[in-house]
Amino acid sequence: MRTIELPAPNTSEPDRWSRGCGHREGVLSTQVLQELAVNVRRKAARPLTPEETRDLVSDYLSWEIIVNTADSVVEALELESRYRISFWDAMIVHGAQVAGAGVLYSEDLSDGQAYGSVRVVNPLRLA
Repeated sequence: MRTIELPAPNTSEPDRWSRGCGHREGVLSTQVLQELAVNVRRKAARPLTPEETRDLVSDYLSWEIIVNTADSVVEALELESRYRISFWDAMIVHGAQVAGAGVLYSEDLSDGQAYGSVRVVNPLRLA
């Protein structure tokens, strides 16, 4: 089963997040990379420099990247309506579905919630 893992740049417990995810490879979407790049510079307890941010994002480029398209936006709008989640969360769920992921690690979506074939796991609850 494939999983999609989401970086947690603004969590106050990065060690718990890493233990919960269990490994350092996975699938993520272009949206997640964009959010990571913004949040580690604006919301982190110790904001990263542009160079550190570039290095961090580059580390994730070894993962499979799901590129959002215009069709992704349309599909996300349908997921938003069907599941009554935010558009941005629907984009992430859509990325997980496109990747064929069975598990989506997220601290923002409801732990245990299923979105079609994708089930959410909060890695902070696993530790």
